[in-house]
Amino acid sequence: MADEALFQFLHNELIQYIYKSGGNGETENGKNITKLEAMGFRVGQGLLERFTKETPRFKDELDVMKFICKDFWTCLFKKQIDNLRTNHQGIYVLQDNSFRLLSQLSAGKQYLEHAPKYLAFTCGLVRGGLSDLGLKSVVTAEVAGMPACKFQVMIQKA
Repeated sequence: MADEALFQFLHNELIQYIYKSGGNGETENGKNITKLEAMGFRVGQGLLERFTKETPRFKDELDVMKFICKDFWTCLFKKQIDNLRTNHQGIYVLQDNSFRLLSQLSAGKQYLEHAPKYLAFTCGLVRGGLSDLGLKSVVTAEVAGMPACKFQVMIQKA
């Protein structure tokens, strides 16, 4: 329980640091989100490398996504993804109905505009983890209502 609070505190401080060191303009907001996503990418690579050290190779990308939704998500957020959907053509939607990094924000819509900065690091974590497992991807996130969010993972074919 204490490690969860520490992770949330570190995440919040990381966001505050990036946004204070950068500007507040529209282009600066994009740069700040890119920085957070890049940090998450590197962390995701390292974590997946460590988590899969003793794991046998995955059969296909669906097995990789199941691993991300069950094991990786559980290690990070102490729960599994609530829903995984796919079109079987390289697009996966991971839905978390109570995303821990958004749960400290209000459940109303007044903080909806701040959601992207709280999701960028996690998008990087997923993209970095998939990269470590040999899958190049684009990960985006959207929030319709707090604290639920959806992460869309598009696997890029070589």
